[in-house]
Amino acid sequence: MALIENSKIYSGKDLETVFFRPLVSGPTAEALGIRILYNMPQSSLIHLWTPSNSVLKPFEAGWQGKSAAIREQKRVNLTRVKAETSFDATDYYSTVFQHIVARADVNLQDLSGTELEEAETAIFKKSVAESLRVTMWIGAVGCSDNHDSFDGILTQLMQEYENSEKPYISAPSDGISSENITTYLDNVWAAASPELKSLKKEGELVYYVSSEVYSAFEDYVYNTSDNACIDNVNAHPTLSYRGIPLVDIGITNDMLGNNTYLTGNFCLLTDRRNLVLMLNTADFPEAEVRMWYNPDEMENRQRAVFLAAVAYIDFNLVVYGAN
Repeated sequence: MALIENSKIYSGKDLETVFFRPLVSGPTAEALGIRILYNMPQSSLIHLWTPSNSVLKPFEAGWQGKSAAIREQKRVNLTRVKAETSFDATDYYSTVFQHIVARADVNLQDLSGTELEEAETAIFKKSVAESLRVTMWIGAVGCSDNHDSFDGILTQLMQEYENSEKPYISAPSDGISSENITTYLDNVWAAASPELKSLKKEGELVYYVSSEVYSAFEDYVYNTSDNACIDNVNAHPTLSYRGIPLVDIGITNDMLGNNTYLTGNFCLLTDRRNLVLMLNTADFPEAEVRMWYNPDEMENRQRAVFLAAVAYIDFNLVVYGAN
């Protein structure tokens, strides 16, 4: 029986360069769709900046400059989290081997330890990235499902909506469909503050939507042949409404589990820069990634320990539409 028994441990600088730095840059980070800050210190003060509109002055002697404008700032405390997974030893070998042979440059007659390690790391990295993506949206501490390591953006939003007089926009009572999706999006836009609407010209506004909402809008576009809603970015078609892109964050109703704060579909209109995912492996001595073989259970196990948190900076920049 083929097994992978060599242990791999990433800590210190290797933890950053091999595992987490690639995780928070390039296509993986772009798929998350929000700002990612890596190795910010514990209890960080994060900012949402706005350009000052009063820096021009008549020329005269002396200093006339003022402080740079800050739209909003927020202090965020990171939470200690871990990611763990296990595989039947034979299934694990098969999974890693299939990952290796999919590469065009691999030499099947000489599989080195480095190639095995890279394949194992890539598999685990993908699992951590996906778990972070889901938790950063719908995580809820205290829930008994798999997304309870820290409160996600939507959970935090609903907790704040409960404690404010700011209403969120209800979806149509008969559900989201291609017939009413534009009305729903219009209602979300109408509820936006003048400050949020003014940011449209900067090109950073986005509708973050559940998969059902995105599918309804996709049906609307292709049923009506409304090509004005289709933008081509790097040869990949993306959907937008009134010049604001729709981003399917890949969250469906059945993924919500027993999160009591969230129900049904949703649409979140905000500035991309307003949402932040923070990861830290530098200020936490126990931070590491470890992969090893457990002979007692005949399992290959993987574990990552690090600090994480997610936040929106300015509540007043957010409009949330839900059932």
